[in-house]
Amino acid sequence: VQLQASGGGLVQAGGSLRLHCAVSGNIFATNSMGWYRQAPGKQRELVASITTSGTNYAGSVEGRFTISKDSVRRTIDLWMNSLKPEDTAAYYCNANVMPASTRTWKEYWGQGTLVTVSS
Repeated sequence: VQLQASGGGLVQAGGSLRLHCAVSGNIFATNSMGWYRQAPGKQRELVASITTSGTNYAGSVEGRFTISKDSVRRTIDLWMNSLKPEDTAAYYCNANVMPASTRTWKEYWGQGTLVTVSS
């Protein structure tokens, strides 16, 4: 199972970016998926997550970020608007996946994609 993230970059404050994550491999099922971020010197924090029940956002991004999921393609997107310098961080894709080989749930992480917001 692999998670491939893309879409980071440099943007001015007030701008927008879209992050994309695709899950691949021999997968029986996926459950929750989401995005975390880690700024230099800080702990990794949840940004947004999505399940069949709905979505969950960190208070600092609510109203500015939107997470969406394509269950068929096993992809998620994070639409980030009105970006602020404090959004600068490495963003990590996360998914709870049941590989076909094990039929047990396991958490997987993608590689970080860097988002830099200049003031």
